[in-house]
Amino acid sequence: VQLQASGGGLVQPGGSLRLSCAASGYALDYYAYGWFRQAVGKEREGISCISAHDGRIYYADSVRGRFTISRDNAKNTVYLQMDRLKPEDTAVYYCASPGVVACTVVNGDLSHYGMDYWGKGTQVTVSS
Repeated sequence: VQLQASGGGLVQPGGSLRLSCAASGYALDYYAYGWFRQAVGKEREGISCISAHDGRIYYADSVRGRFTISRDNAKNTVYLQMDRLKPEDTAVYYCASPGVVACTVVNGDLSHYGMDYWGKGTQVTVSS
């Protein structure tokens, strides 16, 4: 499985961006997909995940209510709609997949250890 994230850029506080993650390979419909981000000097943070079939969705507290994850299996693409962006959302954003139907959530946090496939990141900068 190969993943390619796109859609990052510079946006003012309060603005919106939509990230896309294009997947290529086999059995893509059977995989969950997640979004992670890493800001300079900070640890990688799992922010959202969408399961393969049962519609389960995870959001980190930091983005819940502002970000929306979705998937279009016909296009092999996962999206992250980011609204009401804040300067603290500035980071490199990565899409990933565990290669199974669901992501791993440990103690309420989306774990990156279970992710077998990673795309290159896309920079999101929120600044006036």
